[in-house]
Amino acid sequence: MGYRLKEIREKAGITQEELAELSGISRGTIVALENNQSVSTTTKTLSKLAKALGVSVSSIFFENSV
Repeated sequence: MGYRLKEIREKAGITQEELAELSGISRGTIVALENNQSVSTTTKTLSKLAKALGVSVSSIFFENSV
């Protein structure tokens, strides 16, 4: 399963570093998710990222739209 994290982040106009600061998730984790190098992550991590981006957790996945 892939993530739309990069697309959503860029649409929001923020950098990986800014997202890391807003979400409390490391930039390394964000990079891995954006490059689909991390195939598993916790719901807590996805929830923090979604909250920082102002979207639902489900919208981060490829099959759903923002």
